[in-house]
Amino acid sequence: MKNKKQSKLIIVLLALLVSGINLPAAIRQQPVIIPVAGNSWKKDNSVRIYFNLSKPTKSRISLDIIPDGDAEIVIKAGKKSRTLKLTGNAPQMIDAGTFQFDRSGYSTIELIKKSGNLGIARAVHLNDLPAEVQTNYVKDNQDNRFYWGRRGPSVHLNYDVPETLVKQDISWFYNEITVSEGKDPVGSYFMANGFGEGYFGIQVNSKAERRVLFSIWSPFHTDDPSAIPEDQKILMLRKGKNVQAGEFGDEGSGGQSFLVYPWKAGKKYEFLTSAVPDKATNSTVYTSYFKPADAEWMLIASFRRPQTQTYLTRLHSFLENFDPEMGDQTRKAVYSNQWIRDKSGHWISLSKAKFSGDDIAKRAYRIDYAGGLSKNGFFLQNGGFFSPGVPLNEIFTLPRNAVHPPEIDFSLLR
Repeated sequence: MKNKKQSKLIIVLLALLVSGINLPAAIRQQPVIIPVAGNSWKKDNSVRIYFNLSKPTKSRISLDIIPDGDAEIVIKAGKKSRTLKLTGNAPQMIDAGTFQFDRSGYSTIELIKKSGNLGIARAVHLNDLPAEVQTNYVKDNQDNRFYWGRRGPSVHLNYDVPETLVKQDISWFYNEITVSEGKDPVGSYFMANGFGEGYFGIQVNSKAERRVLFSIWSPFHTDDPSAIPEDQKILMLRKGKNVQAGEFGDEGSGGQSFLVYPWKAGKKYEFLTSAVPDKATNSTVYTSYFKPADAEWMLIASFRRPQTQTYLTRLHSFLENFDPEMGDQTRKAVYSNQWIRDKSGHWISLSKAKFSGDDIAKRAYRIDYAGGLSKNGFFLQNGGFFSPGVPLNEIFTLPRNAVHPPEIDFSLLR
């Protein structure tokens, strides 16, 4: 009986094939449209577009482009390349053919000028992707996300401070950073001491200049420092030798100080920040010091923040890229030996941190980020389209608390 049923099924299938009726194909997605503006970097005569694939696959690629006259360009994806001919100046949708992507993680499509001009590539369409293949890329420009996406995901370490310690009033925060060699491209900000009202760390501002940066936000919320009322401006009380001070804007506004200093990857640097509330003036004074391993503590600056009475809260570190042209480069650092000191002079080691990310990371528009435990502390890494990364909101605990607090003679801090 069973053999008869199988025979009938085979006959039916053969009849369907002979009659020209197609059997159901694998379920395919609608075309995945990757905007070039938010996912690409130009270099010499080429444009490279980045996107992430959850598994190896193949795709028929179409190119939405506005030619700039007659030209020939090469499209390269996976291990295959093909020459495309462009004509005229009207927008065109060009079928570039089918390409194989042999691995999961980040992949690229590169457009290379062969003759004439590249034109303006507006989008790349990935057609016929299997339904189970997930893609990650910067999908839209709402709230200027092409800009933020090209900067790349910012990531943070949010240090766990028990509520009982918070109530003891944290007056000092100590941290150390060692930037990984070769992971310090221009645009990097390795922020060591973050707190509710400001941040303190080191930057790579250009190939020739590096800075130690300490900033305090005004209580007046604006991106325009000139709009801050006089009674809510950050007041500079004092600053260290060769430190420059002024205002900042765009991402909140307030007082800023920086020291041009040739810090180096592979070397450890120490950071120390204090907060002293003053009831008499309804303000808080924030002061930060910087120390290379082979030198004394250097005062960066001391600011008074009006309409504020608080000790240090919301302690964190972060890693960001502030140059969108460098969002295709990887940066990494180790953050180690975190300590807080209460107003009574007791040191407490911080051994737990939650890993988090900014809007671009949370939306999974960029997933080239990581954080967690390293041999010597916590680490943060972002940019450069590496994979795999580390999921957001993971909590990491050092295997043991640091035993010896930093040896600091506070009487010598000037």
